[in-house]
Parts: sequence; structure tokens; C-alpha cells
Amino acid sequence: GESKTNLVAMRKAVEALEKGMAGSFLQSGAAGFLQRYVASNHQLLETDRQTVLSFLSGQQAEAYAPQSGEITGILKQMEDEMFADQKDMIATEDAAVKAYEGLMAAK
Repeated sequence: GESKTNLVAMRKAVEALEKGMAGSFLQSGAAGFLQRYVASNHQLLETDRQTVLSFLSGQQAEAYAPQSGEITGILKQMEDEMFADQKDMIATEDAAVKAYEGLMAAK
């Protein structure tokens, strides 16, 4: 679903930045999607959100140096958190299914 799409966009961003291909990533649909996601993510520190949004809007693209890693680090942290959230969501759903099946078997 949506969380998988978010993870894919995040992975594309990190890979592009690590390869020094920020310009081509910023022109992709994934960049626009990621920009909307970051703008609506209230778990991020405001300074991190503004840093990433500034980069995604192209204001820092030329100044970005992969070795500085600030934006890549923020995106990797977001990716890790999204992956953990997705794992938790799946575990909760699996537990609910097992509980339901247990109730149905008890009838």
C-alpha cells in the first residue's frame, strides 16, 4: 500500500544521493511524492523537514555534496522508521487475525 510506496520513494532518493545523482532524482516523480510525504510527516524535527524540503525543491541541489551526508542521513533515518512502523503494523495485523481465528475455532 501507501507505506510500501513511501519506502520505495525513500530508497530511490537515498540511492540517487549516494551515487551523486541528485539532479536526476529531483526531476523524477519519486521526488515529488517524497516531497509531499516529508511535508506531511510530523515526526520529523522541523529543522530536518526544512532541510529535506529545501533540497527536494531544488534550492540546495547544486550545493549538495554526498560526503556531507546530512540529507542522506535524514532520509535513511526516515526509511528505518518507516520500515519499523511497517513491521509493527504487519505484526499487529497478524496478531489480530490469529485472535479472530482463535475466537472462530472456539465457537
